[in-house]
Amino acid sequence: FLYQYFGLNFQVKVDNWVNGVAGETYTGVTARFGAILPLEVDKSVKLSAIVANPLTCCSTPSTKLSNSIALVARGDCSFEAKANLAQSNGAKALLVINDDEGTIEMGCDDDTPATNITIPIVMVPKSTGESFRKALQEGHKVEIGLWAPDRPVVSFSVAFLWLMAVSTVATASLWPEIAKTKDSEPRYDDFSPKSASDGATSKENTEEIINIDVKSAIIFVISASTFLVLLFFFMSSWFVWLLIVLFCIGGVEGMHTLIVTLISRGCTCQKKVTLPYFGETTIVSLIVLIFCLAFAIAWAITRKASFSWIGQDVLGICLMISILQVARLPNIKVATVLLCCAFVYDIFWVFLSPIIFHQSVMIAVAKGNNSGGESIPMLLRFPRLTDPWGGYDMIGFGDILFPGLLVGFSLRFDKENKKSWAGGYFIWLMVGYAFGLFFTYLGLYLMHGHGQPALLYLVPCTLGVCVVLGLIRGELKDLWNHGSSSTPAASLGGA
Repeated sequence: FLYQYFGLNFQVKVDNWVNGVAGETYTGVTARFGAILPLEVDKSVKLSAIVANPLTCCSTPSTKLSNSIALVARGDCSFEAKANLAQSNGAKALLVINDDEGTIEMGCDDDTPATNITIPIVMVPKSTGESFRKALQEGHKVEIGLWAPDRPVVSFSVAFLWLMAVSTVATASLWPEIAKTKDSEPRYDDFSPKSASDGATSKENTEEIINIDVKSAIIFVISASTFLVLLFFFMSSWFVWLLIVLFCIGGVEGMHTLIVTLISRGCTCQKKVTLPYFGETTIVSLIVLIFCLAFAIAWAITRKASFSWIGQDVLGICLMISILQVARLPNIKVATVLLCCAFVYDIFWVFLSPIIFHQSVMIAVAKGNNSGGESIPMLLRFPRLTDPWGGYDMIGFGDILFPGLLVGFSLRFDKENKKSWAGGYFIWLMVGYAFGLFFTYLGLYLMHGHGQPALLYLVPCTLGVCVVLGLIRGELKDLWNHGSSSTPAASLGGA
């Protein structure tokens, strides 16, 4: 229906056989006009390929194209003209080779459906088309099959990705309680009064916390935009490798901290050893560090394997939980500045950047374009198990960290003011985050897979919920100015 009445482009699977031997399946896109391709592989359009002469098919072909798939170059004439000439010469399908890697939209000259064209028209990237053309020039018989399977209405991978993101935010917020032991309770209980005897412990704890202020929130978003542009223009395989190394270092540190904390919670074993350059450390901490290093190195080596998403997600989740223990929002004023800036940042770099850069900068960087096949690791991924097109559903760290900072603040505010679960803010912001992420994937589905700025939905569903609840309960002033009268633990702006 969408194909016929709205002229939308759809992905196409391009199978091929060279001298009867099946080759790699490639991906192309249909034109906004022409015949509809079958959904099932057993009904695919499978015909012999013939290179048109002239190759651009902008004039009447001298070669016979009867009952074949015409292989043509993009050239200077319109796609509609090519299709008309190929069809009038007996071709049953048209395969257009693009000028570069990638595909473009193929429409009619006057944007009205070409009802006289009854053959399917498909575009493939330059490397794909040239491989077919080379095989034909060498005298091989090349057969091509075209079909366009539907994506499933419900993707289970999205549900698992949603669960991972929501669980990460909840775990990061509740981590001080999860990691609390009887011996360490004063250290993790940030909301109970500290006695003089707890001075050393309190000082040690506050030194590990960075409170974000308004100035640093604005600077951070500007810096993130600058870094994104640099990635877009200068991203290469070596640059991605630098990001992979930094990601592994952060992931190892986060994983080590979380595992050691959990082990210490249930084990009082404190046997120590002295190491050169590192000083005194517990045996448990050393063993865990070796395990974490081995885990990160194994992931880096196998990062292109089909199962590598597991290691990437584990390292990423550990890194984000660790970050959310260190970085904190002191009040709603800073949260409003940070999340509103991030809101504009996400919308601009996903939806508006194509006006300037001719493609979405955020999506291009996330996919790792121009990086030699490498992709940035600062994403949670889950494979599309039921999708015939394969690939991964992804969510960026920022879509978890930015709302996670606010959710973590809400829990600390609830504890400090001794609020119940229903009467507090944490549970409602968690619900808001879960629904915001649901709306993100709903928008992704309605937009036929076009990338969505998650913060467009997450900010209103978290910050908006917090502000509305604060107004209703008459506590917005307390939320807005919380902690302003006390000395902050540290400032990101001065870090």
